[in-house]
Amino acid sequence: MKYIVTEQHRSEYPEPISFSKGAVLAIGERYEGKEGWDNWYFCTTPGHAGGWVPGQVIERLPGEGGRALEDYCARELDVDPGELLEGGRQLNGWVWCHKGDLAGWVPLAVVRKQD
Repeated sequence: MKYIVTEQHRSEYPEPISFSKGAVLAIGERYEGKEGWDNWYFCTTPGHAGGWVPGQVIERLPGEGGRALEDYCARELDVDPGELLEGGRQLNGWVWCHKGDLAGWVPLAVVRKQD
């Protein structure tokens, strides 16, 4: 699906969390904000300070832990109004997009579907 960027977005996370299927996760707080980005959890993995992970990729284990159901990367794309993106998977208010050789998450609120 093609999208056009309507508002600028800049990532606040220069070192996004990423992990492979089966990775052990420590699950922390659930995201609560006015944006409506539901079902995101702050997770850490050995060797990484942490980042936001969609609940759909977490298998919950007893206690506060979990395991990754799939490979995941929290990289966000920096985008500017008027840019064209190729979008794919949508999760909890975000869409995974490609811009040339770059790929990452973009908030759905800053893009519009192109016909």
